[in-house]
Amino acid sequence: MAIIEFPPVDSADEDGLLAIGGDLEPESLLLAYQSGIFPWPVNDELLAWFSPPTRAIISVDEFHISRSLDRELKRGRFINKIDSAFNQVIANCAQVINRGDQDGTWITDEVIQAYSKLHQLGIAHSFETYLDGELVGGIYGLRIKSFFAAESSFYRKANASKIAMVSLYEYLKLEQIPWFDCQVLTPFSESFGAKEIPRDEYLKLLETALRKSD
Repeated sequence: MAIIEFPPVDSADEDGLLAIGGDLEPESLLLAYQSGIFPWPVNDELLAWFSPPTRAIISVDEFHISRSLDRELKRGRFINKIDSAFNQVIANCAQVINRGDQDGTWITDEVIQAYSKLHQLGIAHSFETYLDGELVGGIYGLRIKSFFAAESSFYRKANASKIAMVSLYEYLKLEQIPWFDCQVLTPFSESFGAKEIPRDEYLKLLETALRKSD
């Protein structure tokens, strides 16, 4: 049964943990994201919901492309597509290849099924990078009106996930979406200009994004 209400976000603990339990039905996920909350399963049996005190976002106007990435883009080796292989992208994101010391993933089978449903509903999207016809990188996320949340990425060739990120940026710029959610600041997102803002500021931006029509 879908979740009909979450606790107030300001009741989250210092790490942002707000609630445990529930389900990943499309209605539950939509309610969560529209409330400034996101799921982060600990394992196959424990589903946690977070609304951290600070949130990482990237402003489209401040999106940064490094010189080395710009050179790679100009080489034109990679081909970008959108929504051409969503299931493959999320399945690759669930693997721990190229993740340093990380020995597990929050992208459980239940998460894959849930976001695949959102993709079928036209809410979740993937941005793919191909090299010589092979899928070598990608990123997926979800869009609700003028709000976009980037969820996870993967690469099998150097720069492939970065190329996918640029594809996402170009899509958002074309759609006139001024910023997107990265949830937690990472070296990857920070390299593109991600910054942390207080939860209250994030919620105001979110409210504005959700007021805009599709």
